[in-house]
Amino acid sequence: MATPRSEPGRRSSGPKRRSSEPGPAGTETTPRSAEAKPRSEPKQERARRTKVHILQSAAELFAERGYATVTLQDVAERAEMTKGAVYFHYTNKEALAVAVVQEHYARWPGILQGAEGTHEGPFDTLTAVLDTVTRAFARDIVVQAGARLQIERALIDAELPEPYVGWEDYLTRLITEARDAGQLRAGVEPRAAARVLVSAFFGMQHISDVLSRRRDLDERYEELRTVLLEGLRG
Repeated sequence: MATPRSEPGRRSSGPKRRSSEPGPAGTETTPRSAEAKPRSEPKQERARRTKVHILQSAAELFAERGYATVTLQDVAERAEMTKGAVYFHYTNKEALAVAVVQEHYARWPGILQGAEGTHEGPFDTLTAVLDTVTRAFARDIVVQAGARLQIERALIDAELPEPYVGWEDYLTRLITEARDAGQLRAGVEPRAAARVLVSAFFGMQHISDVLSRRRDLDERYEELRTVLLEGLRG
């Protein structure tokens, strides 16, 4: 889990005639050299795609090996680029780590927007959100890398966004809505419940990563959902 912060020619009317094919009598065919050539990809778009590719490659390595042992050369090899090309876009490993963490945060609004959707009640929304977050941790390499980099933030000589607090605020809102709808167990304080959920979820996904590379994440989440989340339901 990571802090959610607000933030993706005209068609031809018929087949074209090759320049070597004769045209109807009295007409001229267009020489191949004069045919319109497709426009090359704009330089700015190429640079954007290259940065995305480098970031994705770095995320894979950070998720697999952690921050300390990854080098820019490793990233270049994973991206199948020269080290100079990587350096042109990211001047050092710290800049790459910050970019991965920032992208990690930038993905959550889109992920969560679909999760909230339309549900029978606020508690069902809370459950759907945590279901969706679990799937993101299981499948999204940038989400995984951002989480690991936050745990290893003491090793990174750069300022990273503050983790966890945004999740506490977000879940507090959802739990408060459940309480107001009479769907929260009596005596449960929403802020306290949100802190417990954040701690339990982060601990769950981290332990799953360390012990099984998240292969047992679904099983661990079902346990959390049964024991903790359903325990909050009124």
